[in-house]
Amino acid sequence: MPKDDMQKLKHEAELVIHALRVGAVYAKKRGVGQFEETDSAKEKVTYLYRLLVHDKLIQPLAKGQDSEPNMKHKLALWMSRQLPSDHPLVL
Repeated sequence: MPKDDMQKLKHEAELVIHALRVGAVYAKKRGVGQFEETDSAKEKVTYLYRLLVHDKLIQPLAKGQDSEPNMKHKLALWMSRQLPSDHPLVL
């Protein structure tokens, strides 16, 4: 992974929250499950990260790098690329 790819995004926390919302809709439309209110944030992050890797929508992290902060960063990057360039979370 390029070094600049791991730099924290300006609105990373908000992008992760947005990614989980969008990802929940994506997973439900794909028919592969849905988030429950009892699911922890960590479970949601891990599930969505693995689903997006499985569907080849994001590149997997290197072996041994699949920690929660790294998965959140990948989800934030994915979400930032889905939003229009003038979206407040991307600026």
